Amino acid sequence: MTSSSNTPPSSASPGSATQWQVLSAQASLASHRLVGWIYWDPNAIKRYTALGVENGLGYYIASRCAPLASAGDEVVIAACYSIHADFIRLALRLAREKTTFEDAYRVRNEAVVQGLNEFVPEIVVALGEMANELWQAAESLPISGRALYAAHLGWPRCENQPALSAWLAINCIREWRGDTHWAILAAHDISGVQAGLLHDAFLGYPGDWIPRSRGANDAQLDEAWSLLDQRGYVTDRKINSAGLEFRQQLEDSTNKLAEHAWRNLGEEKTQKFCDLVLPHSKTLLSRIDKTAGENWMPAARDSRRK
Repeated sequence: MTSSSNTPPSSASPGSATQWQVLSAQASLASHRLVGWIYWDPNAIKRYTALGVENGLGYYIASRCAPLASAGDEVVIAACYSIHADFIRLALRLAREKTTFEDAYRVRNEAVVQGLNEFVPEIVVALGEMANELWQAAESLPISGRALYAAHLGWPRCENQPALSAWLAINCIREWRGDTHWAILAAHDISGVQAGLLHDAFLGYPGDWIPRSRGANDAQLDEAWSLLDQRGYVTDRKINSAGLEFRQQLEDSTNKLAEHAWRNLGEEKTQKFCDLVLPHSKTLLSRIDKTAGENWMPAARDSRRK
């Protein structure tokens, strides 16, 4: 997944192409922050552990990819793109042996409801009021080539719990963006490990943190550095200005395509969503910081480059 600047879109005229691209980036950032904390939430992991999976191992994959898991490990590996295949296989195997993906989805959703009410109660009612419109925006997106999005689109929407339903709609839109971003990377023949190295540099993260956090080993990293070097994106085993420019182009392309959902939601409502969530960014990110660390969920982070 990608991260975006949260610069307000006031620098362009309302409805302009530039304004929509900036608003798309802002809404995507709000989406990552609204959703991201749940994947390291102790309450969610505790609930998953209670299903029989020791220490909740593999909760991230089992809960996030539950709607797609029945398609098989290789399909989930393909959809996740940058996460090591062995970890995905382990997570899915444990879920199949100890519980069901329906229950993994259920307990994750229960933790979402508890977390929203505990951490950001101020937004719960207003978020729930947007549920139907957010689902309409999610349903308006082209389905072709977006496997993880498509899987989420067909799973229970929990309409009797409006804030959760709105959260699920946003997650659906977020997964569409992720599928789209991976498709762009694939079209440029950028592997998941290379993508991590480029994203590290884009955010100002230390060295090779992102690909290592997703399971990349030394051999895979050496190969990724070599291939990026051959493209002219590396100097002294660091991503250079050409590499950063290329990574920005990838981000811009993703933001441009991700306008679909927000244009269909409409400018006023998209801005309303951003204004609802982004003021609580510190609270939402602090959940990740406290439970996982300050580098996790890079898609939700502002750039630290100086």
